Amino acid sequence: MTDSISSSPGERPTAILFVCLGNICRSPLAEGIFRAVAAEHGLAQTLHLDSAGVGAWHIGAPPDPRAIATAHRFGLDITGQRARRVSPEDLLRFDLVFGMDRSNVAALKKLAPAKASARIHLFLDYALGRPDDVPDPYYGADDGFAAVYRTLHEASEALAARLSERAGSARSKGQASSMI
Repeated sequence: MTDSISSSPGERPTAILFVCLGNICRSPLAEGIFRAVAAEHGLAQTLHLDSAGVGAWHIGAPPDPRAIATAHRFGLDITGQRARRVSPEDLLRFDLVFGMDRSNVAALKKLAPAKASARIHLFLDYALGRPDDVPDPYYGADDGFAAVYRTLHEASEALAARLSERAGSARSKGQASSMI
């Protein structure tokens, strides 16, 4: 399947899924940050965003209070998000699936139907060209959430610029462009 940015009404939005371990720290922050950055770049109408976890420990729970507080400090509200577990169907339904670390990516690839494996990427590698993990702040101090926020914001800006460039290129050619 070719991934594309919508360039006109009626086209299916590009679906992006952010995944971490339990879907209460990194992936809800990534979703919230990227949602805001995409809006700033004029991409909000061309994207469908969500987040999930590879584990089922927190299903139905809101993001970690420290993630909520960090997002709030930067003007974002992620309180409406609820943790859920990623499914094999998600890996077929989403055009881009971003694992926050290598263990998330490995778990996703193990879960993925064969034709979905190419959609799964390490977020910082795809967005920034750095094969680094987004550190899990769960067991650390509050300042770890601020550091993760900054990392995710940098990656989100780079990803939005990349998607904006491709969307502009596709519009100027009158066609959708490949995302992968």
